[in-house]
Amino acid sequence: MAGRRWKRSWDDGGGEWSMPEELRLILPVIKETAQREEPVSFPIIGEPAPDFEADTTQGPITLSSLKGKWVVLFSHPADFTPVCTTEFLAFTKIYDELKAMNVQLIGLSVDSISAHLAWVHEIKEKMGVSIPFPIIADLTMKVAKRFGMIHPGQSSTAAVRCVFFIDDRGIMRAMIYYPLQNGRYMPEILRLVKALQTTDKFKVSTPANWQPGEKVVVPPPKTMAEMEKRPTEGYECKDWYLCFKQV
Repeated sequence: MAGRRWKRSWDDGGGEWSMPEELRLILPVIKETAQREEPVSFPIIGEPAPDFEADTTQGPITLSSLKGKWVVLFSHPADFTPVCTTEFLAFTKIYDELKAMNVQLIGLSVDSISAHLAWVHEIKEKMGVSIPFPIIADLTMKVAKRFGMIHPGQSSTAAVRCVFFIDDRGIMRAMIYYPLQNGRYMPEILRLVKALQTTDKFKVSTPANWQPGEKVVVPPPKTMAEMEKRPTEGYECKDWYLCFKQV
């Protein structure tokens, strides 16, 4: 094909492009490959999380079947790697607290079930820790691409460190992305779950640096009447639009 020029020819029925025969032969293959490839997308906060069915270390799992539970889905770059191992130990430490809040914890990487099982076995054997949550085997990157876990600037074959917070209705509520080199901070994951659940339960917001048990932000007035009434409602107010209360 090198050195050839495309030429344009016309007939009585309209214009058409003529192309080298080699390109004409491989074009259907290119189109078929493009159609098979899972498009890369990113979830949107406030919309349903992309559903998926996947094999895990604890058997097949479907995201939609978990409605009624909150889900914390996290990805890690690879099995048998140092930072990921420290994270799995740390996620195991918060597993029971998440479970008590009706949260299902799920891990994922672009590795096979065999690799996951071997790694989990080695963690138990060498470090005395049993991994209690399922780990998705996503060798085809189908789930990773639906959730925007593959960032080519970091790696085209491994997921970055993502955390997705999905509520009990299957709605994406929050997302955190970390680079390959830096492990996650487990207290922030717990804090954010508690903040989201507090928002739902009491119809409030949480301020910067909020910790469970601290005062929350009351929704601001929406009318003049509500604004005039606000000072009499017993809130701790800094101004008419910024008020706090204990829940």
